[in-house]
Amino acid sequence: MTIELPTEDGGTRTYEPRAEPAAHAPAGAPPASRTVFAAAHVVAAPSADRGTAALDWDATLAFRRHLWAHGLAVAEAMDTAQRGAGLDWPAAAELIRRSAAEAKAVGGRIACGVGTDQLGAPGTAHTLGEITAAYEEQLALVEESGAQAVIMASRQLAARAATADDYHEVYGRLLRQAAEPVILHWLGPMFDPALDGYWGNSDLDAATGAFLDIIAAHPDKVDGVKISLLDARREVALRRRLPRGVRCYTGDDFHYPELIAGDDRGFSHALLGVFDPLAPFAAEAVRVLDTGDVRRFHALLDPTVELARHLFQPPTRHYKTGVVLLAWLAGHQEHFTMVGGAQAARSLPHLARAYELADTLGLFPDPERAEARMKALIAGHGGPG
Repeated sequence: MTIELPTEDGGTRTYEPRAEPAAHAPAGAPPASRTVFAAAHVVAAPSADRGTAALDWDATLAFRRHLWAHGLAVAEAMDTAQRGAGLDWPAAAELIRRSAAEAKAVGGRIACGVGTDQLGAPGTAHTLGEITAAYEEQLALVEESGAQAVIMASRQLAARAATADDYHEVYGRLLRQAAEPVILHWLGPMFDPALDGYWGNSDLDAATGAFLDIIAAHPDKVDGVKISLLDARREVALRRRLPRGVRCYTGDDFHYPELIAGDDRGFSHALLGVFDPLAPFAAEAVRVLDTGDVRRFHALLDPTVELARHLFQPPTRHYKTGVVLLAWLAGHQEHFTMVGGAQAARSLPHLARAYELADTLGLFPDPERAEARMKALIAGHGGPG
């Protein structure tokens, strides 16, 4: 059997899908040598209006159980869940409550995003006090749910803050009152242009210095930092400057194998959106790394990078569309509909290439189902199907 896949030049190419999925070691306990979070997507309610954030709760929570079953931790209500890009604060709050309760029921680890999105569109109208209060409201909810907090970058703070001192003021207050150590998240402008100049400076060297100053002032309240700049060299340099005991969680969806493997001076843990579709590969690879077999770790994980780079190509913020496509093709949900209609954010040729790369890896548990669904998607767009 073959499938005709649309190409960017308006033509098609013939692709012969795999007959069998890739073989993986059975799902097991969490890796021992690295903490590995997968930032999870949400499943939209297929009948919801385009402008709403209604979710299919059964499918959304079932996907989190899938991640926990593979031994991964879940990073909830973050960018991959369309936070601030279709998923509003009321829906995110309910997602945090439900996912935290599910984590407790199955013994899974969970960390949840804390932001300021209840304030609405970013602008200078919000004072630093109002922004801090919004963060505090969300931090309280996450802590009450029993989850670890991930302090996310705030669009409202980026719009309002004038200097690094403004960031020190807001983050210092949050860290002083956090009940348990948190993860600080630096999300680069390639993921969200509204975050350009975060930490008070568009120069990344100066921004890194301000970021490290905040951590150094509160090292006992920072479990780790998630770096999403897609710059491996910069992440390694920052990692080596962290206070003892503060972890680096890579958010680099382009260079994750080398960053997780590390070098003779350290390594990164992981908190990655690309590990949503790659959960079986990621879990097995890091468990292999636990044994010290770096070569086999790379043999398992390096081939996934081409797919990751495709999913996260510019505009990088639209990577969620490919992630949800792969979840649908893999059978984790029954439709390719996203909150806010974001399934339309990528072209059909882009999605077709994502299917091809994923199938080549053996990502789909049922290749025939994935092929049939991809053909239906192409036919629905006027292609040969």
